[in-house]
Amino acid sequence: MTSEVITPAPVPAPGRADRVREIATELRGLRGALIPILHAVQEDLGYIDQTDLPVIADVLNLAVAEVHGVVTFYKDFRREPAGRTTVRICQAEACRSVGAEALAEHAKRRTGVGFGETTYDGRVTVDEVFCLGNCALGPAVQVGDKLHGRVTPARLDAILGEAR
Repeated sequence: MTSEVITPAPVPAPGRADRVREIATELRGLRGALIPILHAVQEDLGYIDQTDLPVIADVLNLAVAEVHGVVTFYKDFRREPAGRTTVRICQAEACRSVGAEALAEHAKRRTGVGFGETTYDGRVTVDEVFCLGNCALGPAVQVGDKLHGRVTPARLDAILGEAR
């Protein structure tokens, strides 16, 4: 006799499914509506929960697997809540040529998390991005809505200290 572990299905927060359905219904008439809907859900609710997928699929008359495939393919879609502060480090060629790779490694050591992860206390999420449009002032880092240029490891430490 083998024992099988059964993982319970995720349970949505109260009202979340209704809000997701409202957003999806409002935007379903757009050409290629899935991605704009996913962006709108993430903007409104902070991330794309596993429980959102069947709701969106239903509104668009798609298979849940199709919606899941899009969410998991694109790095811009979060599948869990972000920290209170999101630190985005540019990894495009212009920034990499002036130290963005080393800066990213420093950020990972400093926070204890990799790209796409959130610190244990939920304060900081570190993400990579492939252009912040600040190429002349690389390496570029965005913290929340504020863009920083020519960021050194010491300056990143100061920025992270303010974020915490």
